[in-house]
Parts: sequence; structure tokens; C-alpha cells
Amino acid sequence: MSVRTVNRRQLLQGSLALAGLGLLPGCQSLPFQAQPARVPRIGSIWPGTADSPLVEAFRQGLQELGYVEGRNISVEWRFAEGQADRFVPLAAELAGLPLDMIVTQGATIAAVQQATTTMPIVFVTGGDPVSVGYVKSIAHPGGNATGLSGIAPQLAGKRLELLKEAFPRLTNVATLWNPRDQGMAVEMGETRVAADRLGVRFQSVEARDEGEIPGAFRTATEARSDGLVVVFSALISAARQKIVELAATNRLPTISGDREFAAAGGLMGYGPSLPGMWRRAATYVDKIIKGAKPADLPVEQPMTFDFIINLKTAQALGLTIPQSVLMQATEVIQ
Repeated sequence: MSVRTVNRRQLLQGSLALAGLGLLPGCQSLPFQAQPARVPRIGSIWPGTADSPLVEAFRQGLQELGYVEGRNISVEWRFAEGQADRFVPLAAELAGLPLDMIVTQGATIAAVQQATTTMPIVFVTGGDPVSVGYVKSIAHPGGNATGLSGIAPQLAGKRLELLKEAFPRLTNVATLWNPRDQGMAVEMGETRVAADRLGVRFQSVEARDEGEIPGAFRTATEARSDGLVVVFSALISAARQKIVELAATNRLPTISGDREFAAAGGLMGYGPSLPGMWRRAATYVDKIIKGAKPADLPVEQPMTFDFIINLKTAQALGLTIPQSVLMQATEVIQ
């Protein structure tokens, strides 16, 4: 057999192979099945329960951007149901899954950052994310986390001022907060400064989980507190109804950073719209899915704030809200 004959056979065999693959001009490719598009998979950990209106707000935000669970996005939901000791294991569980990112808030942010330093994190916090180390700066987060901040520290003094303006005889204010939420420590400091400026005695009452809230109210009443500032955190927000009921039982005029607090029967709420923040959180999810890096996405801060007064609650407590305070409200519940 000549070398020439062998080369022709090799050439013929190669040509047939290429034709079979449809790589030669004029050759028709074999039919193949297109691979389905990859569905983004995210994790979401919440201090409270699945029936939180904020969960629904986040879902709405995703839907407004065209994401439908079970169709073009998958969400691994985890709910601590008010039990702080579940934050770390739930965060570790999500960090061990093949996710594109984890969405978190409040006191669970630290647990998620402890669980992963590489997976993208989208957060919503009422506190200052820089002072507690969630990000390096507002404009340039620099790590694997970014999201939205309610700039609560700057608003803490304003809340106490509104409470004092509404009740000029207020002399002893208790401040309910969750020390597990690192972002709230800064707001506590601002509240204390405001109390000193206004000549009001400051009393810190702590609740690390929902079960400690009744004891916090007992501490406040034993200290003869005549007003209560509720420092917003995700865990305390989950126990909103219990706080409203205890405030009514103890006849304490109360203001919270949670706008929904007044809508649920609390006396006053002053702060950014939390449902609005959670709808906006979906835009961060969308950007990261499309390739953006958390380090390059500035932390968003709200520009407008709601001041809600519940006159039904005021009447039930036998309190009169001055006209000067009512005129500052963006919404009055009658």
C-alpha cells in the first residue's frame, strides 16, 4: 500500500467525520437539543417569620423585574422565627449551598458574613453598615456585600425629639433595642446623645429575642419610664404586634423607626419605608445576577421618610397630640 493511498483514505475518513458534525460547507448539521437557560438560585434568611409583609415586598420587587419563583429564579428561604440562636446555623446552611448570592437583613447580616467571605451578599439594614464593618464605605463597599441602609443613626435623635415635642412633660425615656444587632449600637449612642441634649433621663432595655420583650417592658416600668423609643431591627420588627400590645398595656407613648409600627397600632413611627427598601433590594439581586460585583455597587440610602401618627392609639391611651406635631406627619391614622 502506497503512502499516497493511505493519505487519501485518511482524508476521506476525516471528511466523513467532519460532514457528520456538520462542519463542512454545504453539509447539514445533525439535530441537537438546546440546553435550558440556567436559573439563578439565591438564598434569603430572615429573623422573623414567612408571613412578614417585608417578605412579600421583596417578592413584589423581584416580580416587577420579571423574576418569577419556580420559573426563572429559585429562592431558598430560611426563617429564624424570632430565635436568635438559629441565625448562625441557618446562615451556614445557606453558605454551603450552590447559590448565586444570599439576601439578608438586620441581626442576620453578621451571621451570613461569618459564614461566607466570597458569596455575594445583599443586605437591608436600619443601621450604619460602615461603622459595624459590613462594608468599607457607602460609595465603595469593597467586599462581597452591599445593599440598602436606613441611615438609622442619623434619625435616632429626631425620633426622640418628636416624642418629646408631642409630650413636653416627658422626663424618663426607655429605649428598647436588640444588642445582637451590631448596627443598632450606633443608633443607641445617638439616642443617648439626644436624651442628654433634651434633658431626658435615658434607660436602655434590651431584648435579644422575642421571648425577652416582656421582661424589657417590666424593666422600663420599674424604672418609671414615661416614654419608649423602639430602635428598629429585623428581630424587633418581627415582634411588632407584641410590642404594640405591651405598650398599650403599660400605657407608654411609643415611637419606632418602623413605619409599619404605627399602622399596626403603635403610637408613632418615623423612618424610611421598609417595604420600599425591600422592593429596591430586588434591584441589587438583578444587578448581581447580570454580572455586577457587590464591591462596585454603592450602598443605597433613602431620601424621604414617613412620619405616621395613630390617633386611635392616642385616644385609647388618653393622650393628646399637639397640632404642631400633627402638622409634621405624612400620614395620620384616625
